[in-house]
Amino acid sequence: MDRIEKPAFLSPAAPLDTLLDAVQRRTLLYFWDGAHPQSGLPYDKCFLDGTPGIEAISISGTGFGVMAIITAAHRGWVSRADALSRIETIVASLERAPRYHGAFSHFVHPVTSEMIPFSALDDGGDLVETTLLMQGLICARQYFSGETVAEKALGATITRLYDEIEWSWFVRGEHSALYWHWSPVNGWAMNLPIVGWNEALSAYVLGAGSKTFAIPTASYHTGWARRGGMLNGETYLGTRLPLGEPFGGPLFLSQYSFCALDPRGLSDDYADYHEQAIAHSRINRDYCLTIPEYEDAGVWGLTACETPTGYDACSPTNDHATIAPTAALSSFPFLPRDAEGALRAMIAYGGGRLFDNRYGFPDGFSPKSDWIATRYLAIDQGPIVAMIENHRSGLLWDLFMAAPEVRRGLEALEIRSTRYSA
Repeated sequence: MDRIEKPAFLSPAAPLDTLLDAVQRRTLLYFWDGAHPQSGLPYDKCFLDGTPGIEAISISGTGFGVMAIITAAHRGWVSRADALSRIETIVASLERAPRYHGAFSHFVHPVTSEMIPFSALDDGGDLVETTLLMQGLICARQYFSGETVAEKALGATITRLYDEIEWSWFVRGEHSALYWHWSPVNGWAMNLPIVGWNEALSAYVLGAGSKTFAIPTASYHTGWARRGGMLNGETYLGTRLPLGEPFGGPLFLSQYSFCALDPRGLSDDYADYHEQAIAHSRINRDYCLTIPEYEDAGVWGLTACETPTGYDACSPTNDHATIAPTAALSSFPFLPRDAEGALRAMIAYGGGRLFDNRYGFPDGFSPKSDWIATRYLAIDQGPIVAMIENHRSGLLWDLFMAAPEVRRGLEALEIRSTRYSA
């Protein structure tokens, strides 16, 4: 199995391609060197020295980890054979995990793949976690699409896992929305409809694209879009925001689905999704420029991350004086110059002590108090690799948008894509 060498010390003045190579390579080590050695599953959290921070695997983090491994193979940092072998191991581990009407739980055990409750009531299927996993697995199936026995077998298993998700069973309620959770013990007690605008757009696309358990088109309009209730249209700091909450909320809301779905040329009756992602990113960045501590350090980016008082969904309306490196770095496809400025500033920060850790940038840091998080999170590490790669080559976008499930889902929901039209 290939070993990826940790890049040497970086100068913030190095050429951009040098910086992007180094950041992607060191960040993906979280999923390559830091994963469980037997199951291949990436830990939900790790400390900066690489030791696991929690004996649990997040299903969404696994999906982002698969995307990172595909990127590593594409870049030649690991061999195609080793990348295939690792993803085969991951998928075999996932096959052992319990599923609930086809949906995986939020957490599983790194060795046994048994369900680990995320909370008292959250001890069953999590449809959004499952969606973010399937994004990565579908990209893997599309990437490993050769005629070898191994690649065909991997593709067939991934397709079966997708086909067994009972998307239509998760449709309920007056507005026919998809619902986030179901538990065999607690039923629908979490009572959380998946409504826009948030990170779960792909759930409706994949649900509508299913051959076996397709959701009705009406679910998208009455559930997700809330008959137009997800529209915003107000202007914040000089930028009009098409969808979502005031000031856009945490940046992951416009990043997780777009690690796979290509927002360029993507639109429907509610929004142009590239415009949405750019506007959300710009408002977040412009807000940060109003905070002296952020502006003086040259950094920006608020999203859900570790803060000095614990994990929180940081945003312009919920600012905990904490910058999440993933926020700006995962904005490279939308604000490339501003993301580059933040990258160079973060590499220079504190004489390099932010980046010079085992797997790169920590989950969060506070220029105001000089606090630095002691941990990484898989769901923040993975989008860094994926979104930088989409900025550089469009790799993951091209793979996902070519998948038949995705094409069917977009067509069923009448979401137009000018870049991938039939």
